[in-house]
Amino acid sequence: MKQNPMDMLNEIAQVIYDKKGFNILALDVKGISSIADYLLIAEGNVDRHTISIAKTVIETMAEKEERPVHVEGLQTGDWIVLDFGGVIVHLFQPGLREKYSLEKLWNAGEIVDLSIDISKKASGSNL
Repeated sequence: MKQNPMDMLNEIAQVIYDKKGFNILALDVKGISSIADYLLIAEGNVDRHTISIAKTVIETMAEKEERPVHVEGLQTGDWIVLDFGGVIVHLFQPGLREKYSLEKLWNAGEIVDLSIDISKKASGSNL
């Protein structure tokens, strides 16, 4: 069963938040991108952290019968891209996020208000 892209964005953002990812931002790029409707950009502390976040996103979405079309960077963990078709997730280590500045590249995209439940206890202190 395919999820609505907004539900997918919120689900993925919640997973990132629960895994202690930070600086979570979603952009609506419909009409300005031919490859996706939404970009979700976030950070992890170090390579092991971003890899852990990415694997948890993949596992959580697989439970909802959503699998990425393509995954890039899972081996190195510095910049991981999870392509779910209409939603593309970019997970960075902080220095690389600044270097590539996707927010500036897609500055015509509108910021999406995400529904992240911050009252949930963040899971997995084990990376």
